[in-house]
Amino acid sequence: MRTHRLLPSLLLLGSLAMTTACSSGSSVTASGTAAARPGASTTASPARTVDPAKIKGLQIVSDNSESTSCAWATSYPDVPGATAMADAMKKDVQERLAIFRESCDNGSADFGGELNISHQFLVASGDVLGVRLTTLGGAGAGSGLGRRTYWYDGRAGVSRTALDLVDSGSQDAFLAALKSGLEGREGTDPDTLAQAFDDRSALAGELVDMAFTADGGLRVTFNPGAVGAGAAGSYVVTLPRATVTPWLSAFGKRAQEQSVSPSGSLDLGATATPTPAVPTHTASGDDDTDCEQVKCVALTFDDGPSAAYTGTLLTYLAQYDARATFFTVGQNVVAHPELVRAEARAGSEVGNHSWSHPDLTKLTAEEVAYQLNRTSAAIKAATGQAPTLFRPPYGAVDSTVRHATRLSPVLWTLDTEDWKYPDASKVAQSVISKVKRNDVVLMHDIHPTSVAAVPQILRTLSAQGYHFVTVSHLRATM
Repeated sequence: MRTHRLLPSLLLLGSLAMTTACSSGSSVTASGTAAARPGASTTASPARTVDPAKIKGLQIVSDNSESTSCAWATSYPDVPGATAMADAMKKDVQERLAIFRESCDNGSADFGGELNISHQFLVASGDVLGVRLTTLGGAGAGSGLGRRTYWYDGRAGVSRTALDLVDSGSQDAFLAALKSGLEGREGTDPDTLAQAFDDRSALAGELVDMAFTADGGLRVTFNPGAVGAGAAGSYVVTLPRATVTPWLSAFGKRAQEQSVSPSGSLDLGATATPTPAVPTHTASGDDDTDCEQVKCVALTFDDGPSAAYTGTLLTYLAQYDARATFFTVGQNVVAHPELVRAEARAGSEVGNHSWSHPDLTKLTAEEVAYQLNRTSAAIKAATGQAPTLFRPPYGAVDSTVRHATRLSPVLWTLDTEDWKYPDASKVAQSVISKVKRNDVVLMHDIHPTSVAAVPQILRTLSAQGYHFVTVSHLRATM
C-alpha cells in the first residue's frame, strides 16, 4: 500500500528563484518554477532540443512491470560507440530497481509505491554525448526525485561524470561560485552550506546533474536535500558562459561548444551503426471486416516502438494481413518515428501510452494532460494523424485521468502477462488457449519472446477463422 505521495511526477521539478553575484562580480543565476517540466528551462536560456531520431543506431532500452502494486518503468538510451556510457546507466538503473523491488516484495515501510526512470538527451553532436536520467519514487532514503547526467567523450573513448566538465585545477573557484549562488536561498542556511561544501568527497557525490544552456552557461542542479531543506525541492545555479568557460576542462569546453553550436552529426567512433529494418508494407485500403459476421480479435502491443523488435512484428502481421493497435510511449516515438509511420502505413492503429509510463492516477490533471498531449503530438508528427485512443500505464485510470484528456481509454480482456514469462511458446498458448471472439489482447513489442510468439498466434487463430482488427474497428463493428 502506498505510504506517501511521490514528488509531483516527471513534470513538476520544484526549484527556487533568485539572482545573486559571486565574488568576481559576474552574475550567478539560480532560477526556476514549480511548474517546470522535465527538460524545460529553469533559466531564461534553455538547453537546445536534441532530435533523437537523428542518432544513427539508437536503441532505447525500456522495461516495466504491469502491476499497480509494484509499479516500475525504466528507460535509457544505448548509442553506438558509447557502450561505456550505456553500461554506466544500466548499472545505476539496475541497482535502483533491485532496491525498489526488494522493498516492494518485502512490504518495507519506506516503500514508495512506484519507480519511474526516464531519459532526456542533453547534447548529441560531434564527439560529445550527454544524457540525463530522471528518477522518481523508489524506496529508502534515496526515494523521491533524483537526476543524474551522464557524459561520453568520443575523442577519448571514455564515459565521464558531470564533474569532469570542470578542470580539476579550477574546482575551488567553481565551488565557491556555486556556494555564493546558494547563499541566502530559502531553505538554506550558512551552517548547512558550510557543511555541504567543506566535505569535498561528499559534495562530489551531489554534483551529478550539470548541463549547458543554449548560450553556453552551465546549469548545476542539486537534488532535493543535497544542500538545503528537502521540502524546498531542487536548487539550481546557472553560471554564465563568461564566468564558467575559464574553469572548464578540455572535454567541458567541447561539450559547451557542441551544446551551443551543434555540428549536426554525432561521431563517437562506432565501427557500425545498425539501423532498424523498417517494413514497407502498405495496407490496401480501409478494413472492411464485419465483426458482426466473422470472429474478430484485436491484438494490442504496448511500450514500443522498439528498434530491435517492432519491425519484425510488423513483418509477421503483414504476412497474415493482420492489423493491430500499438500503444506507444512518447520517448520511444520521438526516437523511432519511422517505425511509428510504418505501423500506420500498414493499416494498424497507433495509440497513446503516455510519455514515460507513469501511473497516471498518481498525477495531477495537469500532469496527466502533459504526459498524454506530448505523446499525441509526437505521434501526429510521425504519422500526420493524432491518436484517438490511449491505454493508461498499468491499466490505472480514474475520473481525474478521464477528465484530463479527450482520448478514449482502452484496457483489455485477455492479458498474456508476457512481461512476466519470457517464453514465446507460453505466450502464444496464453492467447490460443483462452481467446474468445472480440477479445482485446494485451502484449508488448519490447520483449523478443512476445514478438516471437506472434507467428504461432496468427497461424493458429487464422486457421480457426479469426480476423485481426484494430481496437477502433472492433468497437465500430461490434
